Amino acid sequence: MSLTLTIDLNDHDLEHFASALKASHKAAEGRSAEEIVAAAAKLLEDAQKVKAPDFISERLERLDDMIAMVRDEGWHLDEEDRQHVLSALVYFADPTDVIPDHVEVLGYLDDAIMIELCVRELKHELDAYDDFCEYREREAKKRGVEPSAVGRTDWLDGRRDELVERMHARRKRDSGGGFGAGYGSSSGYGKPAYSRAWRPGMFRVR
Repeated sequence: MSLTLTIDLNDHDLEHFASALKASHKAAEGRSAEEIVAAAAKLLEDAQKVKAPDFISERLERLDDMIAMVRDEGWHLDEEDRQHVLSALVYFADPTDVIPDHVEVLGYLDDAIMIELCVRELKHELDAYDDFCEYREREAKKRGVEPSAVGRTDWLDGRRDELVERMHARRKRDSGGGFGAGYGSSSGYGKPAYSRAWRPGMFRVR
């Protein structure tokens, strides 16, 4: 037997998470980008040691994508875009949780909600990165090699630059929505055709 729950967050609720993110930024002052990414990756490592509900695992997978965007040498974000992603990841580097992670079943619920909000904030980055990973995987298959072995060839650089330019245009067009203003299509939740192409990630949904 399964139970379906719907959580509606109003503006006041969202303000709580916006405040939590702001507090995380203050707590992370002085920490390097590598330390922020490593701390977020540690959350994923710990999450895989417990049996989390599917709705949480699906969102943790998207956190894995955010981390991969920063680590992926093929994607190679410029500094401005890299900082945009890191500004979202900083929440997951803060050990202070609304719900302690060791609490069974619901321990990562607050993290899952924040991931959902970050997916909206990084909609265009995630869309572009998904497209890039799918393109890289297709090209790797044509050449009979593993995606991880493709490297930054001319055709890969060209496709990356095209997607980044498109990402910037879409982000500029849609700017001003505010933190947590609705949800974009990039989450991958409930998309029948969604297929997660190879990326240097670490999280595996069980």
